[in-house]
Amino acid sequence: MQLTAGKLWGMRRMADANGVFKMTAVDQRPPIKGPIAAHYGAADAPYDDVARFKAMLVETLQGGSSAMLLDPHYAIPVGLKHLSPTKGLIVTLEDSLFEETGMGRRSSMIDDWDVGKIKRMGGDAVKVLAWYRPDASDAVNQHQKDWTKRIGEACAKYDIPFLFELLVHPIDSDSEQTSEYVEMNTKRADDVLRSVEEFAHADYGVDVFKLESPVPAKDVAATEGVQALFDEMGRIAARPWVMLSAGAGKPEFKQILEHAFAAGASGFLAGRAIWLDAFQAFPDWDAVRAGLEGESAAYMAEISALADAKAVAWDQHVCWGAGGAQFAPADASFRHGYEGL
Repeated sequence: MQLTAGKLWGMRRMADANGVFKMTAVDQRPPIKGPIAAHYGAADAPYDDVARFKAMLVETLQGGSSAMLLDPHYAIPVGLKHLSPTKGLIVTLEDSLFEETGMGRRSSMIDDWDVGKIKRMGGDAVKVLAWYRPDASDAVNQHQKDWTKRIGEACAKYDIPFLFELLVHPIDSDSEQTSEYVEMNTKRADDVLRSVEEFAHADYGVDVFKLESPVPAKDVAATEGVQALFDEMGRIAARPWVMLSAGAGKPEFKQILEHAFAAGASGFLAGRAIWLDAFQAFPDWDAVRAGLEGESAAYMAEISALADAKAVAWDQHVCWGAGGAQFAPADASFRHGYEGL
């Protein structure tokens, strides 16, 4: 495998100097808007409150981050000015609203937003979350596949890394029902693994996977053979991958990272495991900031140290072969074969 020049540069921008991804998610919308709206007893959260919290996340957590994931609704308009140019910039493409059919969820892009705009504004990577269940309806799954392929093609056109997140979700036949952005407590490892297997095909154009644990976070410690499941997930991914936290608690997410790094993961892209405890102090902004600067930053340092010790550098993933990640041709002929827009 080889990378084009733009994708190689974007991948390097997301990682630290040692090739490890220590990325903080600030793009959450429902998990932040919901509690704020509930506090006010309103249907919608005030824009200024949501934006203020996201700007605070950028200010307080970027120091320990190799890159930050921002959304175009709140985090970019208000928080971009606070982000150091030494940090990678990952930008969200998918809408937080989805179509619930009962037999699967249909994803869509944020209106009036696309890969070209993300590249033009200086983004280092495009992030997309897709809901997926192998046993959802054929029509829904085909929509998800076609949608993802189009995004992968656009990322190839604009030569920007495609960071792809997968989440399983309930369908009507499940006993557990939720529309929240949380991990399913009843999810099956096979659904997670088969989803990764589908989108690992080359025609989707995924450069980095952002994956959930194949076992619910609460069950990781008690599940026999859990490392084998992480190992299989890493094998199927067949490219650099990181772990998402999906709202897991701090101890549970750290345990998940232990298994992921042993299976070849190159870091993490997490949000709520890092900052949710501090967010509980809302609307006491001073307490929120103190929590972010204290407990959240300390946890970020803890899992970063774990990544330093045990994660696999993305450019040394086995998919690149013995020479590591590179682009070709590495000579003066490069400009002749490199396509313009």
